[in-house]
Amino acid sequence: MSSDTPRPETAFPAPGKGAALEEDTVLSPRFDANGLITCVAVDAGTGEVLMLAHMNAQALALTMETGEAHYFSRSRGALWKKGETSGHTQKVLEMRIDCDQDAVVIKVEMGGTGAACHTGRRSCFYRTVPLGTAPSAQSKLAFTGDAPRFDPAAVYGTDGHGHDH
Repeated sequence: MSSDTPRPETAFPAPGKGAALEEDTVLSPRFDANGLITCVAVDAGTGEVLMLAHMNAQALALTMETGEAHYFSRSRGALWKKGETSGHTQKVLEMRIDCDQDAVVIKVEMGGTGAACHTGRRSCFYRTVPLGTAPSAQSKLAFTGDAPRFDPAAVYGTDGHGHDH
């Protein structure tokens, strides 16, 4: 089967239960009701969290086969290879799955400018949330200083919304 052929959800075995799911060596991801699994991408060198995205069975399979991060865009309802438009690819050095097989963490090396976010920043997590007070209309986010590394309009067009994110 070529890598561009869609894979049915049955490409992976049905999830086990209890110890079989948690302690076995069988990869049997638990996709949610929308057929997705959560993925956190971290920098392989520093451990910095770069982005959170989702994978369907096809994206997970393609990531495993190619060693390049593939995701499923919930907003567009489409498979996408990270960096396909921007050049900010993610070479996957390691993939881990959590205890109940419903989330994965990938350790990646960024291509291009090193920016993972469609806003041009290194990480999608470039603002902090105030702690120690109840949330209100006055709650303000603070920027971390992660400045854009590229101009999104120049890469993605005038709407500024990345086709890869």
